[in-house]
Amino acid sequence: MGTDLSNSPAIILVDDEQDILFSYEVMLQGAGFDNILTCADSRKLLPLLAEREAGVVVLDLQMPHLTGAELLQEITANYPHVPVIIVTAANQLETAVACMKAGAFDYQVKPVEISRLVGGVRKALEMNALRREITSLRESLLSGQVRNRQAFAAILTRSPKMQAVFGYLEAIAATDQPVLITGETGVGKELLARAVHTLSGLAGDFVAINAAGLDDLMFADTLFGHRKGAFTGAGEAREGMIARAADGTLFLDEIGDMSPTSQVKLLRLLQEGEYHPLGADRPVPSRARIVVATNQHLERLIADGAFRKDLYYRLCAHQVEIPPLRERREDIPLLLEAFLQEAARTLRKEKPVYRPELLTHLSVYHFPGNVRELRAMVFDAVTRHNEGNLTPAAFRKNLGTTQAPAIDPVPSGAPERDFAVTGRFPKIKEMEQYLIEEALRLAGGNQGAAAALLGMTRQALNKRLCRM
Repeated sequence: MGTDLSNSPAIILVDDEQDILFSYEVMLQGAGFDNILTCADSRKLLPLLAEREAGVVVLDLQMPHLTGAELLQEITANYPHVPVIIVTAANQLETAVACMKAGAFDYQVKPVEISRLVGGVRKALEMNALRREITSLRESLLSGQVRNRQAFAAILTRSPKMQAVFGYLEAIAATDQPVLITGETGVGKELLARAVHTLSGLAGDFVAINAAGLDDLMFADTLFGHRKGAFTGAGEAREGMIARAADGTLFLDEIGDMSPTSQVKLLRLLQEGEYHPLGADRPVPSRARIVVATNQHLERLIADGAFRKDLYYRLCAHQVEIPPLRERREDIPLLLEAFLQEAARTLRKEKPVYRPELLTHLSVYHFPGNVRELRAMVFDAVTRHNEGNLTPAAFRKNLGTTQAPAIDPVPSGAPERDFAVTGRFPKIKEMEQYLIEEALRLAGGNQGAAAALLGMTRQALNKRLCRM
């Protein structure tokens, strides 16, 4: 029986002829598969399935002891999530129909073509992964909890929106499909990509490449590497980043800035699971999980002809968008505390204490640079701070003179609202209640931010709320 080389669901090859098992194993290893188990005794298959997670079973029909037809019946009854590929010398239509009716995923006739066997195994594994992903997503949605919070320890948040993102990534991390992470600049896309790598349990490294600014040759050389003499100046061979990410995760950032030629190269890598180093004649199997990110709207780029639609469809099987900081203002106090502590430690200063109104000012700021911008603000303020409490004045250079207009008076998509709140000319008390409710709605329930919008202190707002 072959040796297991990873924790992913295994490819189990079952045939009573050792030479055939060896040839199948070589074919699949050459295509980049490594978690392969071989079984020459059909009686050992069911005990093996009971103790090991299988991604696909490649099964011969004519075998002593237990036939392939008998095993197919047992597998479909007890392990219906495991696809079975029948491989047999019997080129008979009736036999093929009977196997497919019994639940076989595919039927192939010996001698098997390499491309068909590899393609069948790859499709079976994808279907198995999709089934496991659906099960994981169902459990995640039902529980409403993130099981492995340690994987997201680098991301400080208490936002329900971010918790939903964590739950989704936790559910899909174990699959080998690409992951597309979108979001504005500074929201933490690479941190989430690293969390996906941690959750996947892959043994290899996390390798990051920023695709922005790379021309076609530099992109191909950086990603795929080159052989000696591949181009002028290539005096020595060099492996690419995808080789360094073998059995790990390759993270491509800013894919929206890739040229059309580089997009084609990435598409071929995703479609075929292999690549050509520059100057190489033979393809090399890819063994890296692909995670990509962009701050651009790929649908708009597709409409403008700047991004390939087929590449987008390859990438968006697993897609998640990180909400901007202005949509999760409840994270601002948590992030402010963390950045103050980090800045004080880095600059070797005492951590300053901030005035309460600082949170009010920050909570109504738009934050176009998101978390990264907040961090830069804090470091700048701590650098210039000498004594006393940290006040909004220390941030005024970055925040501007007034912050209330940073929140749109009417959010995008919201219905227009006028002052006819009573069907008649309103009284001052009615308008006061209306304005307070509107301010709280715009501020997402944050009383400090609502008070800033209304031009009053938080204490004054609290008094009015108590009288309402």
